[in-house]
Amino acid sequence: GMTLAIPNVIAQGCSDAGVCTIDVFKPSVKAGPATYRNTLEGGLSVGAADYGITAFGGSLGYSHDFSDVWSIDSKFTFLSQSGNDISVMGPGDLFVNLNYDLSETFTVSAGTKIPFTQADKEYDGLPLPMDYQSSLGTLDVLAGIRFNPQHWQWALAAQVPVKQNNNQFFPGLYPPGSGLDSIQTTNAFKRKSDVLLHVSRTFDLNEKLTFTPGLMPIYHLGEDEYTDIDGVRKKITGSDGLTLNATLYADIKTGDHGKLQFSLGFPVIVRDARPDGLTRSFVFATGYSYLF
Repeated sequence: GMTLAIPNVIAQGCSDAGVCTIDVFKPSVKAGPATYRNTLEGGLSVGAADYGITAFGGSLGYSHDFSDVWSIDSKFTFLSQSGNDISVMGPGDLFVNLNYDLSETFTVSAGTKIPFTQADKEYDGLPLPMDYQSSLGTLDVLAGIRFNPQHWQWALAAQVPVKQNNNQFFPGLYPPGSGLDSIQTTNAFKRKSDVLLHVSRTFDLNEKLTFTPGLMPIYHLGEDEYTDIDGVRKKITGSDGLTLNATLYADIKTGDHGKLQFSLGFPVIVRDARPDGLTRSFVFATGYSYLF
């Protein structure tokens, strides 16, 4: 999945459950001197989702450096989706993670994704599929390590759901031809964990402008499950395995305190089944960071 780079908004991009949009795991270009200990950021993203749905996302973030080695990041997301004569919007998640610098180039991070919804939103009295939910609705634990030698960044991270959502979508509730009658059932959805690697390289065009292309494989560790209309648990065939995303970030420094970021992410390889509603054929994001 892509994440919005600047505020990490390419959030929920190419099957990104959130971990790729976290600052510590994104390619980062420091905007100001190390004496600044606080960062405020905001971002917007647009993505083309499955089933003719367009997704607009946004985020607000705050980061604080407690010392030379300890820092905390937080981010609040929201999402709107429209398509098939349905338009919905709502709050997404709160991400909070604690980072520790083991050295100049190694950082470890651990945190959580706290949902503002249980992915149980309805429309005209009918449960909506995951594609119209503003969050996965899962409570997740996130952890990872980042290695950033000169010009390069390697980030390895995992996202593990510890509490599942309350989605109740059945396609049979919708009339044929509605666009929703062919979407995978996600009633009592049980989502498996993800592991991702993001490898990127930074190119400084001048003192203000930086380009960072990257590759981000995401591996979904098992087949997601649902409960069918008869109350039987079933696995979703093909929902496990590899998604490979290509990413591109452009960072523009605006004075001593600010940074503009633009990012683009799109999948090169996708899983056969992507029932979580996170699929994007592309995600374009922009954001602004202010350091003080």
